[in-house]
Amino acid sequence: MALEVLDTRGLRCPMPVLRIAVKAVDMNCGDVLEVWGDCPTLERDVRTWCERVARGRVFLAVNDEGNSEKKIQIQF
Repeated sequence: MALEVLDTRGLRCPMPVLRIAVKAVDMNCGDVLEVWGDCPTLERDVRTWCERVARGRVFLAVNDEGNSEKKIQIQF
C-alpha cells in the first residue's frame, strides 16, 4: 500500500477531478491518494466521483486545512 499526493491547489472544477482520474490509472488496490485543493466544490466533486464514476474507490477522509484548503483521502 502506497500513499500518493496530488496537489490541485489553484485548479477549479472540473480540473481537480480530471487530475484524480488520470492519477487513478497508476494506483494499485489498497493505495491511498491524498488530494490537496482549494476549489470550493472539491469535496462534493470527489465524493460524487467516488460514488458514481469510480466505483470501488473509497472516500476516506476530508480535513479542512485552513485558507480554504482541503485535504481529501481516497483509497483505491
